[in-house]
Amino acid sequence: MDRRRALNCIMVSLRDGADLRNALARDYSDSILEAAELIVSCLRAGDKVLFFGNGGSAADAQHLAAEFVGRFVHERPGLPAIALTTDSSILTAVGNDYGFDRVFARQIEALAAADDVAVAISTSGNSPNVIEAVKAAKERNLKVVGLSGKDGGALAQLADVTITIPSTNTARIQECHITIGHIFCELVDREFSGGKES
Repeated sequence: MDRRRALNCIMVSLRDGADLRNALARDYSDSILEAAELIVSCLRAGDKVLFFGNGGSAADAQHLAAEFVGRFVHERPGLPAIALTTDSSILTAVGNDYGFDRVFARQIEALAAADDVAVAISTSGNSPNVIEAVKAAKERNLKVVGLSGKDGGALAQLADVTITIPSTNTARIQECHITIGHIFCELVDREFSGGKES
């Protein structure tokens, strides 16, 4: 490995990531807060949060659902959150019987109740199975938080609150999505921990 070129790659990646986070802080803090308020209101009412996405976004969905059910930093009650990406039997059965575009929508139909919140994660904003699930969520009166990238895609038009990462680099978009997800977790912890720390 060429050390000079590798170090340059590292510096560019870290600086690009920092620049995007600075842009989010400047332009999207209000949207992040609005999305967090939807999630907190949902949980306070005893409803649940449903996370979904593909690939790295599926990993983010699972990660964030785990933080809600377990805890993030502060000790608090477990909170109802489900990643629609984890049940291989459901994913393969629905994919086989209805097509891959329906793997999340069918779960929304089965598991969602009005006043739940759906968190849709797509780096392009155009993943067909994510969009189908968002449509199913809207039909059931769920609020939808969208985490997108690039130009926001169809997700930006359908979600109640969309945070679009201003980048075309999938890795940088995903890094920002999990940062926003962690901010959601931190704000939720503050609301439900009663000031107790772990």
